[in-house]
Amino acid sequence: MTYTENLWLFFTLLFGIIVVPGMDMIFVLANALTRGRTAGLAATAGIMLGGLVHSLYGAIGVGLLASLMPVLFRPLLIVGALYMAWIGISLIRSSITVDHVGPADTRSNWEAFRRGAVTCLINPKAYLFMLAVYPQFLRPDFGPLAPQAAVMAAMTAATQLAIYGGLAVAAGRARTLLVGNSNATIWVGRIAGLLLLGVSLLTLWEGVKG
Repeated sequence: MTYTENLWLFFTLLFGIIVVPGMDMIFVLANALTRGRTAGLAATAGIMLGGLVHSLYGAIGVGLLASLMPVLFRPLLIVGALYMAWIGISLIRSSITVDHVGPADTRSNWEAFRRGAVTCLINPKAYLFMLAVYPQFLRPDFGPLAPQAAVMAAMTAATQLAIYGGLAVAAGRARTLLVGNSNATIWVGRIAGLLLLGVSLLTLWEGVKG
Protein backbone atom coordinates (compact mmCIF):
# COMPACT_ATOMS: atom_id res chain seq x y z
CA MET A 1 0.00 0.00 0.00
CA THR A 2 1.34 3.44 -0.92
CA TYR A 3 1.19 6.45 1.38
CA THR A 4 -1.42 8.12 -0.85
CA GLU A 5 -3.63 5.02 -0.73
CA ASN A 6 -3.16 4.97 3.03
CA LEU A 7 -4.42 8.55 3.33
CA TRP A 8 -7.44 7.81 1.15
CA LEU A 9 -8.34 4.89 3.39
CA PHE A 10 -7.96 7.10 6.46
CA PHE A 11 -10.20 9.75 4.92
CA THR A 12 -12.83 7.14 4.03
CA LEU A 13 -12.86 5.91 7.61
CA LEU A 14 -12.84 9.43 9.02
CA PHE A 15 -15.72 10.63 6.87
CA GLY A 16 -17.78 7.54 7.65
CA ILE A 17 -17.40 8.04 11.40
CA ILE A 18 -18.00 11.81 11.49
CA VAL A 19 -21.05 11.76 9.21
CA VAL A 20 -22.93 9.34 11.48
CA PRO A 21 -25.43 11.31 13.63
CA GLY A 22 -24.26 11.48 17.23
CA MET A 23 -23.73 13.73 20.24
CA ASP A 24 -21.31 16.10 18.50
CA MET A 25 -23.60 16.57 15.53
CA ILE A 26 -26.66 17.19 17.71
CA PHE A 27 -24.72 19.66 19.89
CA VAL A 28 -23.69 21.71 16.85
CA LEU A 29 -27.17 21.65 15.39
CA ALA A 30 -28.82 22.61 18.68
CA ASN A 31 -26.56 25.65 19.05
CA ALA A 32 -27.11 26.71 15.45
CA LEU A 33 -30.88 26.40 15.73
CA THR A 34 -31.08 28.11 19.12
CA ARG A 35 -28.56 30.92 18.78
CA GLY A 36 -27.68 31.11 15.10
CA ARG A 37 -24.92 30.06 12.72
CA THR A 38 -22.14 31.72 14.69
CA ALA A 39 -22.96 29.67 17.78
CA GLY A 40 -23.06 26.53 15.68
CA LEU A 41 -19.67 27.34 14.20
CA ALA A 42 -18.30 28.07 17.69
CA ALA A 43 -19.47 24.64 18.83
CA THR A 44 -17.85 23.15 15.73
CA ALA A 45 -14.56 24.88 16.57
CA GLY A 46 -14.66 23.43 20.08
CA ILE A 47 -15.22 19.92 18.74
CA MET A 48 -12.35 20.43 16.28
CA LEU A 49 -10.07 21.37 19.18
CA GLY A 50 -11.10 18.21 21.00
CA GLY A 51 -10.40 16.22 17.85
CA LEU A 52 -6.91 17.69 17.60
CA VAL A 53 -6.20 16.62 21.19
CA HIS A 54 -7.39 13.10 20.38
CA SER A 55 -5.13 13.12 17.31
CA LEU A 56 -2.16 14.18 19.45
CA TYR A 57 -2.96 11.46 21.97
CA GLY A 58 -3.11 8.82 19.25
CA ALA A 59 0.11 10.02 17.61
CA ILE A 60 2.03 10.03 20.89
CA GLY A 61 0.76 6.56 21.73
CA VAL A 62 1.79 5.13 18.37
CA GLY A 63 5.14 6.94 18.47
CA LEU A 64 5.98 5.59 21.92
CA LEU A 65 4.92 2.10 20.93
CA ALA A 66 6.95 2.18 17.72
CA SER A 67 10.09 3.36 19.51
CA LEU A 68 9.87 1.55 22.85
CA MET A 69 8.03 -1.68 22.04
CA PRO A 70 8.13 -2.19 18.26
CA VAL A 71 7.42 -5.91 18.66
CA LEU A 72 3.91 -5.01 19.85
CA PHE A 73 3.16 -2.68 16.96
CA ARG A 74 1.85 -5.31 14.54
CA PRO A 75 -0.30 -7.14 17.14
CA LEU A 76 -1.86 -3.79 18.08
CA LEU A 77 -2.53 -3.13 14.40
CA ILE A 78 -4.37 -6.45 14.10
CA VAL A 79 -6.34 -5.93 17.33
CA GLY A 80 -7.22 -2.40 16.21
CA ALA A 81 -8.46 -3.66 12.86
CA LEU A 82 -10.66 -6.23 14.61
CA TYR A 83 -12.02 -3.52 16.91
CA MET A 84 -12.86 -1.32 13.90
CA ALA A 85 -14.57 -4.29 12.24
CA TRP A 86 -16.67 -4.79 15.39
CA ILE A 87 -17.71 -1.12 15.33
CA GLY A 88 -18.57 -1.45 11.63
CA ILE A 89 -20.74 -4.51 12.23
CA SER A 90 -22.44 -2.74 15.14
CA LEU A 91 -23.28 0.22 12.91
CA ILE A 92 -24.62 -2.06 10.17
CA ARG A 93 -26.91 -3.78 12.66
CA SER A 94 -28.01 -0.59 14.42
CA SER A 95 -30.90 1.73 13.60
CA ILE A 96 -29.69 5.26 14.25
CA THR A 97 -32.49 7.79 14.49
CA VAL A 98 -32.77 11.41 15.65
CA ASP A 99 -36.14 12.06 17.28
CA HIS A 100 -35.63 15.73 18.07
CA VAL A 101 -33.03 18.45 18.56
CA GLY A 102 -33.64 20.26 21.83
CA PRO A 103 -32.64 23.85 22.50
CA ALA A 104 -29.05 24.54 23.47
CA ASP A 105 -28.53 25.95 26.96
CA THR A 106 -25.32 27.79 26.08
CA ARG A 107 -25.41 31.52 26.74
CA SER A 108 -22.49 32.69 24.63
CA ASN A 109 -20.36 31.59 21.70
CA TRP A 110 -17.44 31.08 24.07
CA GLU A 111 -19.53 28.68 26.15
CA ALA A 112 -20.56 26.82 22.99
CA PHE A 113 -16.89 26.53 22.02
CA ARG A 114 -15.80 25.42 25.49
CA ARG A 115 -18.56 22.86 25.94
CA GLY A 116 -17.97 21.49 22.45
CA ALA A 117 -14.33 20.89 23.34
CA VAL A 118 -15.13 19.40 26.75
CA THR A 119 -17.83 17.11 25.35
CA CYS A 120 -15.38 15.77 22.81
CA LEU A 121 -12.54 15.40 25.31
CA ILE A 122 -14.43 13.53 28.04
CA ASN A 123 -15.63 10.78 25.72
CA PRO A 124 -13.56 7.71 26.73
CA LYS A 125 -14.61 5.82 23.61
CA ALA A 126 -12.90 8.46 21.47
CA TYR A 127 -9.55 7.74 23.13
CA LEU A 128 -9.96 4.01 22.64
CA PHE A 129 -10.97 4.56 19.04
CA MET A 130 -7.92 6.72 18.32
CA LEU A 131 -5.61 4.10 19.77
CA ALA A 132 -7.28 1.52 17.53
CA VAL A 133 -7.26 3.71 14.40
CA TYR A 134 -3.87 5.41 14.47
CA PRO A 135 -1.73 2.25 14.31
CA GLN A 136 -3.57 1.35 11.11
CA PHE A 137 -2.51 4.52 9.28
CA LEU A 138 0.44 6.05 11.13
CA ARG A 139 3.19 3.74 9.93
CA PRO A 140 6.98 3.96 10.51
CA ASP A 141 7.52 2.49 7.03
CA PHE A 142 6.02 5.69 5.53
CA GLY A 143 8.73 7.82 7.12
CA PRO A 144 8.87 10.09 10.20
CA LEU A 145 5.71 9.88 12.29
CA ALA A 146 5.37 13.58 13.15
CA PRO A 147 4.62 14.80 9.57
CA GLN A 148 2.20 11.92 9.08
CA ALA A 149 0.42 12.76 12.33
CA ALA A 150 0.19 16.44 11.34
CA VAL A 151 -1.43 15.52 7.99
CA MET A 152 -3.93 13.20 9.67
CA ALA A 153 -4.79 15.80 12.31
CA ALA A 154 -5.36 18.40 9.58
CA MET A 155 -7.59 15.96 7.68
CA THR A 156 -9.60 15.29 10.84
CA ALA A 157 -10.11 19.01 11.54
CA ALA A 158 -11.01 19.74 7.90
CA THR A 159 -13.56 16.91 7.77
CA GLN A 160 -15.15 18.04 11.05
CA LEU A 161 -15.32 21.60 9.74
CA ALA A 162 -16.90 20.51 6.46
CA ILE A 163 -19.56 18.29 8.05
CA TYR A 164 -20.35 20.05 11.32
CA GLY A 165 -19.73 23.52 9.90
CA GLY A 166 -22.02 22.69 7.02
CA LEU A 167 -24.72 21.66 9.50
CA ALA A 168 -24.27 24.94 11.39
CA VAL A 169 -24.63 27.02 8.23
CA ALA A 170 -27.63 25.08 6.91
CA ALA A 171 -29.20 24.40 10.31
CA GLY A 172 -32.85 24.50 9.23
CA ARG A 173 -32.39 22.16 6.29
CA ALA A 174 -30.09 19.93 8.34
CA ARG A 175 -32.77 19.51 11.00
CA THR A 176 -35.26 18.51 8.31
CA LEU A 177 -32.82 15.91 7.00
CA LEU A 178 -32.09 14.46 10.44
CA VAL A 179 -35.13 14.79 12.68
CA GLY A 180 -37.85 12.27 11.99
CA ASN A 181 -36.16 11.11 8.79
CA SER A 182 -35.37 7.68 10.19
CA ASN A 183 -34.71 5.98 6.85
CA ALA A 184 -31.99 8.49 5.97
CA THR A 185 -30.20 8.33 9.32
CA ILE A 186 -30.43 4.54 9.50
CA TRP A 187 -28.87 4.18 6.06
CA VAL A 188 -26.17 6.72 6.86
CA GLY A 189 -25.19 4.59 9.85
CA ARG A 190 -25.27 1.36 7.86
CA ILE A 191 -23.26 2.75 4.95
CA ALA A 192 -20.71 4.12 7.43
CA GLY A 193 -20.57 0.68 9.02
CA LEU A 194 -19.89 -0.93 5.65
CA LEU A 195 -17.10 1.59 4.97
CA LEU A 196 -15.60 0.95 8.38
CA LEU A 197 -15.81 -2.81 7.94
CA GLY A 198 -14.19 -2.58 4.50
CA VAL A 199 -11.31 -0.42 5.74
CA SER A 200 -10.77 -2.67 8.76
CA LEU A 201 -10.57 -5.78 6.54
CA LEU A 202 -8.03 -4.10 4.27
CA THR A 203 -5.86 -3.01 7.20
CA LEU A 204 -6.22 -6.45 8.80
CA TRP A 205 -4.97 -8.01 5.58
CA GLU A 206 -2.02 -5.63 5.55
CA GLY A 207 -1.20 -6.54 9.13
CA VAL A 208 -1.51 -10.31 8.66
CA LYS A 209 0.44 -10.54 5.41
CA GLY A 210 3.17 -8.18 6.71
